[in-house]
Amino acid sequence: MKDFNIVLAGVGGQGTILAAEALGTAAVTDGLNVRVSEIHGMAQRGGTVISTVRIGENVFASTVTEGQADILLGFEPLETLRNMKYVSEKTLVLMNTERIAPTELAAKNLKYPNLEEIIEKIRLFTRKMVLVDGPELARKAGSSLTENVVLLGALAGTKLLPLRKESLILAVKQLVPERHLEINMKAFELGFRCTKQS
Repeated sequence: MKDFNIVLAGVGGQGTILAAEALGTAAVTDGLNVRVSEIHGMAQRGGTVISTVRIGENVFASTVTEGQADILLGFEPLETLRNMKYVSEKTLVLMNTERIAPTELAAKNLKYPNLEEIIEKIRLFTRKMVLVDGPELARKAGSSLTENVVLLGALAGTKLLPLRKESLILAVKQLVPERHLEINMKAFELGFRCTKQS
């Protein structure tokens, strides 16, 4: 298979790293060559976190070059916008609509742009865009902490991943503590259904 590149962008505390790990684990289950990396490892709450997942026979380096992402999975709108350098017109941007104002905005006394402005700017790079109301679906699943799994489910629902849905579910089961499993499985399914219909 040709290389398939996924960039995950969010802020610390959103579970981007676990989501990247789940994608990597699913790829291994499916017998695919995969490289996972965390570019900015400021995983403390509020810090920028970017992870990359590269799948394919000829993948040797873990970083994605500019304009080469097949999917940009945005956990937070402003962080999604900040990572447009990875996007081309072929890229699907799957974005969580929950806004988390970065600490530097408050420090510089700047206001967070509205969601419509962010969406308009993203559409200058690609028309392929899916918005996911992560907080609402996570609430339906039973815990706000499952937004990352909602987004993984939504990603699986797009049918663009070179991974089997079952492998991704298995990966989540391996990475999530057993006591939280039921809620996370529900979150995955809600995410899956929300993009499968679009």
